[in-house]
Amino acid sequence: MALDYIKGRKILENTFAEVEITYLNGQIPKILTTLENNIELIFTSGTQAYREALLGCSLARILEKKVNVRHPYSDQSQNAFSGRTLDEKVVNPFLQSRNIPSSKGPYLSVFRRSVKFEKKTGKGLRDVKGYNAFLNLISYLEKTSTKTDLNNFLFYLLCKFLQLREESLINLTKLQRISLEQFDRLITGLLSLSSGGRVPLILVVAAFNTIIEYFNLNWEISWQGINVSDAASGVGGDITIKNKNETVLAIEVTERPLDKERILTTFNTKIASAGIENYLFLLKKADIPPEVKQQARQYFAQGNEINFVEIKNWILMLLATVGAKGRAVFNEMLIKMLTAPDIPKTLKVKWNEQIKLITTL
Repeated sequence: MALDYIKGRKILENTFAEVEITYLNGQIPKILTTLENNIELIFTSGTQAYREALLGCSLARILEKKVNVRHPYSDQSQNAFSGRTLDEKVVNPFLQSRNIPSSKGPYLSVFRRSVKFEKKTGKGLRDVKGYNAFLNLISYLEKTSTKTDLNNFLFYLLCKFLQLREESLINLTKLQRISLEQFDRLITGLLSLSSGGRVPLILVVAAFNTIIEYFNLNWEISWQGINVSDAASGVGGDITIKNKNETVLAIEVTERPLDKERILTTFNTKIASAGIENYLFLLKKADIPPEVKQQARQYFAQGNEINFVEIKNWILMLLATVGAKGRAVFNEMLIKMLTAPDIPKTLKVKWNEQIKLITTL
């Protein structure tokens, strides 16, 4: 049975993009306990072929409703499919391109020729328990006919593959020199990523650390994790700059549009209570409503400055000012932050992709 391999690759890429966003936002999907237990068995198995074959079978089932997922050789039955071709053209290239640990060759190579995914095939396999779990999941794919259930199964499966990547070693691509023009493209690309707010914060913290080191300032910088309430942590913003325990500047890094209510809340709960004179909103896009500007002017008249700057423009102005030496420091600061243990591997992969883009144009 012929499958649309181009469509299959697009399905994997689009679904995995959604999986990455979901994972970065800390939202782990739910699935039936029986399915979860069996999937856990094949993902902890030493036989990688089980999980890769399952991915291929689930994709084949989505592409062609009538496919026989137990017959991965085209000559086995009328509704059989070529598991080897699907793996070589779609599954393995996809896994390799996303830096997901996977087999170097076709998954069918671990089975005897013309294998059928049946109980008797388990004889002689190294991990029979893992294979039986694989068969249970194949049975589920056979019985499931709704598009929603099949897509949810694929989504959960790709979540497990992403977790495999999170447990692996991803080396960051490093450039010794990055020009101002390249930084422009790099920052634009990074800010376009869905990162749950991590990328903007990383860029801004790296920029402030560059200022501190390049100008040899006695400032101390502190920042908090993503989605941590400022009020709960007792700080004035996402980032706080201090000099001898005196707050020089409090910064809020945000991807969300501003409105007057947010400015009022920020002033009452953070600025006024902590006695902060200088508060800076660093925005992904500096599209400031007139009522927000007007409210900021009122606070300025009262002695409190609230300013708004677009992240990319602010960083590029800094990088233009500090020259090649300062840009090297900024590059070093970015790498240092991205190599931190708590940074998701997904962001490291995205960084490598962006570096590749700016060096191939």
